[in-house]
Amino acid sequence: MSSSSSNKGTTWYIVIVLSISFLFAGLYYLIFPERDKIPYTIMAVLYMFMPFLTVLFVDKVILKKKGFKSWALNFKPNWWYLAAWPAFVIVAFLVLAINLLWPGISFSADMIGFWDRMADQLSPEQIEAQKMQLENLPIPFLPLTLIQALIGGLTINAIAAFGEEVGWRGFLVREFKHLKFWNAALKIGILWGIWHAPLILMGHNYPEHNLLGVGMMTIFCILISPLFLFVRIKTHSVIAASIMHGTLNASAGIPIMYLVGGNDLTIGFTGFAGFITLALLIGIIIIYDLKFSKKSITNKTILEGVKN
Repeated sequence: MSSSSSNKGTTWYIVIVLSISFLFAGLYYLIFPERDKIPYTIMAVLYMFMPFLTVLFVDKVILKKKGFKSWALNFKPNWWYLAAWPAFVIVAFLVLAINLLWPGISFSADMIGFWDRMADQLSPEQIEAQKMQLENLPIPFLPLTLIQALIGGLTINAIAAFGEEVGWRGFLVREFKHLKFWNAALKIGILWGIWHAPLILMGHNYPEHNLLGVGMMTIFCILISPLFLFVRIKTHSVIAASIMHGTLNASAGIPIMYLVGGNDLTIGFTGFAGFITLALLIGIIIIYDLKFSKKSITNKTILEGVKN
């Protein structure tokens, strides 16, 4: 692909994915301004497929590409698939541990903080009914949550995440193949964060700080982008990134459930504790890649890393 062709594809992708995503979210908000749970959930899932629809249009209509080989739909597993799948279930406990170092935040096995936060969404009767359901579970709630996160991350959540990943770690990785690893990760992270803006403004992830949340989500996407990109290159597959993304979404609530205190800016994956955790993981990746890996990729262009 020539440089001009690549620039054309990137420009079209950015313009279209932001335009249709923002328009779609805006129309939803006009129809459902109260953000009712079921319509919002349906909208949020459909929103995740806007990058997929954009890639399909840009590739087939504008760039007139044949086939889907360039989407990196590689199902051949390697050890990095195994790392991508349970990674964020494990990381959830690291986020929890870091949050407990924060002033004013404590641990509650009874999920007191979680129920307090749910008071804005559920009536006291509904909360009591859910507590009874948890008490009557055949196995303890935490192991069940971990099992559900692993299964969901590999199945339904991975399918939804694929709607995003084919754009962020599929199309854009191809378009940015001549960029250095960190440059590509930064650009993808910024675009990915901005794309989340309509959902954040509607209270997603940061219900207490909608406007500030847009910046927080962008920082989160910038920090997590190198991890997703690293796995995408190591597996040569957007499928692995989808599984990793799906498991992240499925396990994101784990640390929040057991924390009392704090707010949406400090607790969980998308709070400051999550930022510190992701920074630590980036450091580990850098050390591993440059000191121990036989095929380092973080000091190369995307294309060199894929061929390595």
